[in-house]
Amino acid sequence: MSLRQACILLNISSSVYYYKPTVKNDQPIIDQLTKLAEEHNRWGFWMMYHHLRNRGFKWNHKRVYRIYLTLGMNLRRKHKKRLPARVKDPLVLPIGPNITWSMDFMHDTLINGRKFRTLNIIDDYNREALQIAIDTSLNSERVVRELEQLVTWRGAPDRIRVDNGPEFIAERLNQWCHEDGRSIDLQFIQKGKPSQNGYIERFNRSYREEILSAYLFETLQQVRELTQKWIWEYNNIRPHDSLMNLPPTQFLLKYGKLKDFPTFQQDINIKRKSINLTAAN
Repeated sequence: MSLRQACILLNISSSVYYYKPTVKNDQPIIDQLTKLAEEHNRWGFWMMYHHLRNRGFKWNHKRVYRIYLTLGMNLRRKHKKRLPARVKDPLVLPIGPNITWSMDFMHDTLINGRKFRTLNIIDDYNREALQIAIDTSLNSERVVRELEQLVTWRGAPDRIRVDNGPEFIAERLNQWCHEDGRSIDLQFIQKGKPSQNGYIERFNRSYREEILSAYLFETLQQVRELTQKWIWEYNNIRPHDSLMNLPPTQFLLKYGKLKDFPTFQQDINIKRKSINLTAAN
């Protein structure tokens, strides 16, 4: 069969058969785009292209864009948010209530796979659970509303210890801490050092073991109901070893005033001595 007959049979033009594509060297374009991306990581395609044209490169914009896509430069480049240096602050027991609060987030899922978050807030003095807000989304505005409700009946603390989550470093929370005559100090722990927020981390562990990991939830309402019941038992019934085996509310009634703090320290020392003697025997 002749070549002409074969082209007719395959329904292609003979010019397509005889076409010989010219191999283009794209390496110069790759080098220029890569260099520009490293030096100017905020530039988009058209800014790079016009810059190359101004420098005398006469490449067609379609060709440059094809290489731009091949290199994956059209993808959004994520940059780590730079945080100011955090000073290590020792985790000490406040001498009274409403001096230091701690906040942290937790995550879990319902049976249907729907994710939800919890915002846990405690008073460091007596480890009292002040609030556990539960919802699918808890942004900085929601954090402010929850704190506003707590301050209404509890009073404002001197400081709030938090990690470096986006909801806590948001400007909205910082503004609220200094609105309406408040002077609340946001105390950030060092990045990657959850032990510096040990009181809330220990609380999270109890909440995880006794509620989130102990039940399967179908709705958020079930989570909220069980959580409110657990908070009441945690604050009023459950003994705490670090609180002389008293629940938080009873501990607050017994040692809640600043003048009672030395008495608490004496009781702690006596308890430690008795534990050491028992261990020695």
